[in-house]
Amino acid sequence: MLIFCLMQKLVAQEFEARNITWNDLKDVRFKKRLNIEMGMFFLYPTFGPKVTALNGQEIVIKGYTIPIDMEGTFVVSQNPMAMCFFCGKAGPESMMQLKFNRKQHFKTDEIHSFKGKLRLNPDNVNELNYILEEATLIN
Repeated sequence: MLIFCLMQKLVAQEFEARNITWNDLKDVRFKKRLNIEMGMFFLYPTFGPKVTALNGQEIVIKGYTIPIDMEGTFVVSQNPMAMCFFCGKAGPESMMQLKFNRKQHFKTDEIHSFKGKLRLNPDNVNELNYILEEATLIN
């Protein structure tokens, strides 16, 4: 019976979302490269082993919500709007794009936790480097 209980616990842990912090996402370096299609320089990430291990994993992260456009695109940020990456006060590793299965609405700088599958984006300059797919609001 003890072995059965231990196996159940291991299986449950495998499917639980992992709570991460913004510090967990700092294992990344950026290099400026020319994007020929757009004719501009962009910062391209090289993810370290700690971040690479999170790719494809279900995670939970807490931060400030920031609307990006009128179509309902949101990011969650380590910092409030006045200190976010887009305002020049932080790095690209301090924001995560949220992709929901249905339209959501949040006010700027609301603090929430989100769960979803983390996808690393090393090369598509039209999206953020960290993307939370199938995102759901936790609180």
